[in-house]
Amino acid sequence: MLEILQYSFMQNAFLAAVLVSVACGVVGCYVVIKRIVFISGGISHSAFGGVGLGYFLGVNPLLAAVPFTLLAATSIGLIKKRMEVSEDTAIGILWSVGMALGIIFVNLTPGYAPDLLSYLFGNILTVPTSDLYLMLLLDVVILATVYLLRREFLALSFDEEFSTVVGMPAEAIYLLLLALVALSVVVLIKVVGVILIIALLTIPAAISREYTDHLGQMMILSVALGIALTTGGLVLSYQFNLASGATIVLFMALAFLISSLVQKYTRDSVEE
Repeated sequence: MLEILQYSFMQNAFLAAVLVSVACGVVGCYVVIKRIVFISGGISHSAFGGVGLGYFLGVNPLLAAVPFTLLAATSIGLIKKRMEVSEDTAIGILWSVGMALGIIFVNLTPGYAPDLLSYLFGNILTVPTSDLYLMLLLDVVILATVYLLRREFLALSFDEEFSTVVGMPAEAIYLLLLALVALSVVVLIKVVGVILIIALLTIPAAISREYTDHLGQMMILSVALGIALTTGGLVLSYQFNLASGATIVLFMALAFLISSLVQKYTRDSVEE
């Protein structure tokens, strides 16, 4: 285990695993509680448009993905709230438009687009130091926002109608929550890619919800599980020479299955 840390790319990979676990552990709890998993999937796939724009403009694709993904998240939220269009229809449209724009931008970019597949399917082993700084910055923004608005997010997650009745700007808080999902998506892109992001946003939070109903404890447990499962999947991918993003997701899915079976067995034993 320790010998693999002698390589700088593995050191970056483990640091990336920790940073993404913080983002997906905290924001993922709201995604699971609020039941906006499908919306999160739409935002994550829309992010590919920002990646393509980054290639087209010749800038870091992650930097270009930040404003693009924020715009996609806001658009999904506004369409859902203000237009007579069903939620799944709005998400499906923006989901496909984001992916299509990404393909068009990449197609218009002269030459070969390096590392394009890593943005689709993830490759934590190729995360450069500059991306780690960006991930850290986004984590700080996410944590600061959640801490400052923790009561508002809590009220919105469990009873949005009551939040509106008591005078809280529920729509603005909801859009801000989607913006946090968008930032989390950008943090996760290089690790598992836009195709698999939804797994990291939901699986650690879904497992932690089985063991506690307290939101703060759920977030801490979700972050801890995210770090353990992401690093575990990373080690497995390195040892068996497998795709890192897919291995991490499958390892998380296995953990979720085991946890669910344990919980079911425990409940059945108590009932007997």
